[in-house]
Amino acid sequence: MSKKSIIFSAFLLVMLIASISSNAQKRKVLNLPTYDEDPYHFGFILGINHMLFSVQPVDNLPNIKWTTEQSPDVFGDSLFVYGVTSTPSPGFSVGILANLRLGQYTDMRLIPALSFGERMLNFTILRYRNGDTLFVDIQKSISSTIVEIPLEFRYKSRRLNNFRAYVLGGMKYSIDLASQKKGKGNTGNTTVKLNRNDFSLEAGAGIEFYTTYFKFGVEAKMGYGFRNLVLKEDNLYSGSIDQLRSKIFLLSFTFE
Repeated sequence: MSKKSIIFSAFLLVMLIASISSNAQKRKVLNLPTYDEDPYHFGFILGINHMLFSVQPVDNLPNIKWTTEQSPDVFGDSLFVYGVTSTPSPGFSVGILANLRLGQYTDMRLIPALSFGERMLNFTILRYRNGDTLFVDIQKSISSTIVEIPLEFRYKSRRLNNFRAYVLGGMKYSIDLASQKKGKGNTGNTTVKLNRNDFSLEAGAGIEFYTTYFKFGVEAKMGYGFRNLVLKEDNLYSGSIDQLRSKIFLLSFTFE
């Protein structure tokens, strides 16, 4: 998801909060009036995610010479990488939710989830062959099945009849079940391999509605990974990357 899309999504969320907040003043009947007084409660989430990478190429990348053996899918006398970028793809997430009440306006949440997604790494390669030069664009797809265990803290607004808004922040541990870290390393395999484990910082905001039988929420948050995920091998693709960190945007719907 591009920065403009994320900003637009956040803008829509803010406008929705403002609109509902003004309308909520007119409502009189409270649904689930004592729901938030319970010390803990449970629920589940369904979400749409956008996974991508924050890419930092190695220093002096365009001047590093690579051979065909280091990139079997591009044939040439010599190869030079001029750029590495990441493109997100949509995925989905499912999980369960455990909420612990810390105070009137604060909660702690544990949300084990399973996220499925795909990220693209785009390489711009200059190929020299028989005296001719040609720019070649190669795209590597990295599929991920990630077990996520985020621990979050929420600060909630005062309830306005059947509506409440909140902000959140926390940490997340994740393990990528589709990681190829343990795969056999060889120069013929041009897939960029990743480390399995990661730690992320998360921040976001949401709104929730009290219906007759359950509480429904809409939440948007970003996760920024701390760990360098690239697993170095003797090939052009992983060798061109110095730092590779995860970024995930999640739009989720909660049912509690």
